[in-house]
Amino acid sequence: MLTIARAVSAAAVLSFAALIAPPAAQAAEDGRTKQQERMGQCNKMAADKEMKGDDRKQFMSACLKGEVPVAPPRTTQQERMTNCNKEAGAKALKGDDRKKFMSECLKG
Repeated sequence: MLTIARAVSAAAVLSFAALIAPPAAQAAEDGRTKQQERMGQCNKMAADKEMKGDDRKQFMSACLKGEVPVAPPRTTQQERMTNCNKEAGAKALKGDDRKKFMSECLKG
């Protein structure tokens, strides 16, 4: 009788442990694996650099092996800042005019 009770409680403990400890492959919060996250980041970097053909293949290979540092994804605010800076530069704004423009631009 004790052997059956031990087996049942061991099975219950293992089942509970499997439920609370997510597998290592599901590390990302959105359900993607770390390798899938890296693939997305490498693809974005290659697209940003407008790479094509053999250059893109070589870059992707190196990036996926970890030979190329992957930058963290940019936030919407960072993208907005970049775009606003480009616009202010194109308009040659300086001083208070630039500050006012940047403030309005960053508000969205």
